[in-house]
Amino acid sequence: MNLRGGMLKFSGKTALVTGATAGLGAEFARQLAASGTNLVLVARDMDKLDDSAAKLRSEYGIAVEVLSADLETESGAQAVAHRLRSGTPAVDLLINNAGYGLRGRFDRNSPQQELDHLRILVTSPMELMHAALGPMLQRGSGVILNVASVAGFVPRGTYGACKAWLISFSRWANVEYGPEGVSVTAVCPGFVHTEFHQRMGVSKKTIPGWLWLQPERVVREGLAAAAAGRAVSVPSRRYTVAAFVSRFLPARLGAYAGKRGR
Repeated sequence: MNLRGGMLKFSGKTALVTGATAGLGAEFARQLAASGTNLVLVARDMDKLDDSAAKLRSEYGIAVEVLSADLETESGAQAVAHRLRSGTPAVDLLINNAGYGLRGRFDRNSPQQELDHLRILVTSPMELMHAALGPMLQRGSGVILNVASVAGFVPRGTYGACKAWLISFSRWANVEYGPEGVSVTAVCPGFVHTEFHQRMGVSKKTIPGWLWLQPERVVREGLAAAAAGRAVSVPSRRYTVAAFVSRFLPARLGAYAGKRGR
């Protein structure tokens, strides 16, 4: 895999990254900025957005725009969709990264918790992809990268179901729109050293060290896969094997294996 070639493809382009101030989103922003990609950073906290933008401008000399939006809300998703449809400069690369997991079982979560979860993991990414596709197809070029998860390959409550939707849609969209110059890639990491599990209130100590990935690697391989037009990227050999084997696991065993997955 030509990792550096992937970064060079986006040099001089404009990328919009959701969930851009922490975790994988912040790493996507950093690596893209280092390659000379201009950015539109999307997150809820304007102070964090301004701080991140200032650092990226100073260190890499790129243009950085900020957009405060809560993608758990219709108004937030519509604000970002409007930027994708009509803003300038045009967005060449959309990275749907914003999201989180729910700690509780489905029956113990409130319907509103599950609806908010569904919105940020499926509904908002779908709206943003729809908004981005129009201008991209008109230009005959564009890249969409969806941050999914290996949890999408195994039964794992609504989180796994949401990520399975994202993987399935990305596969279809890549076939459908690839010939017209727009590629769609689902990046499917496993356990990654970010704030993800801390936000869920889940201890990382119960997870073996060899299962953890660094965000730098996930982002680097994901961008390379997107630049190459691949529909699915599973960072690391161990998770690639795990994703393959999961197809043949009995549902009960697959659900047990996926209980703590990202």
